Amino acid sequence: MNLDIKKIQDNLCQLLCAEIHLKERNKNLIVVETPFFFPDGDPYQIYLKEMPNGIIRLSDMGHTFMHLSYENEVDKFREGTRGKIFNQIISESSINEDNGEFYVETGIDNLVLNLFHLGQALTKINDLTFLNRARAESTFYEDLQESLYKIIPEQKIKKDYIYESMEYSSDYPIDFFIQGKYNPLYVFGVPNKDKARLTTIVLERLLRAEAIFDSLLIFADQTIIPRHDLARLSNTGGEMIASLDAVDDFSRKLLRKVDLN
Repeated sequence: MNLDIKKIQDNLCQLLCAEIHLKERNKNLIVVETPFFFPDGDPYQIYLKEMPNGIIRLSDMGHTFMHLSYENEVDKFREGTRGKIFNQIISESSINEDNGEFYVETGIDNLVLNLFHLGQALTKINDLTFLNRARAESTFYEDLQESLYKIIPEQKIKKDYIYESMEYSSDYPIDFFIQGKYNPLYVFGVPNKDKARLTTIVLERLLRAEAIFDSLLIFADQTIIPRHDLARLSNTGGEMIASLDAVDDFSRKLLRKVDLN
């Protein structure tokens, strides 16, 4: 290898150091300007504070969660699949979290290393905003359930409902049962083609069992379902909602069929 590793290292150190600036905020707090930015262009807010016994605390002072709260329900980051990933980020990054403040405590010798650890952790936490219905099917049912609860009282909804009058009924659970105005309403979430096929099977078995019901099919993204699978599903199912993002359509079709009394 002909590369001058020391020269490369020196150049990298100079470039990285040039991107980090310290500004005194007050007598107890120093602002650390870094090359870390949110997708909207706002910089990360990182502060340096002297603690007892020569310890330095690097902290975002709760700014990251505040920034994300403008367009997200940050409480979701602590629930379900997102919550598991959130806790994993905290654990793997060796940072601390206290009521929405992310921080790491370090000695002066490891200050730069821990600054990058904190920056990396904040980036991963921000990336939880991309853990949406299109990219993570595991959160789709959580989002669907939450959407239902916003419209229908929770006590009126039964999850993983079993239609007992059907043969091998326990093998074909219905995602959600809601008492309808005229007939029971069976709600199915459809995040992918496999669930589209399974929902078709469940609906066909219900029809063969002469079950009386209405159905509502909610897709994570209807456009990703293969045409033939969608056609078979439409032949057996009732009304469809192309995406959970179609909030008005979802609410209108649901309330038209549900008895809220």
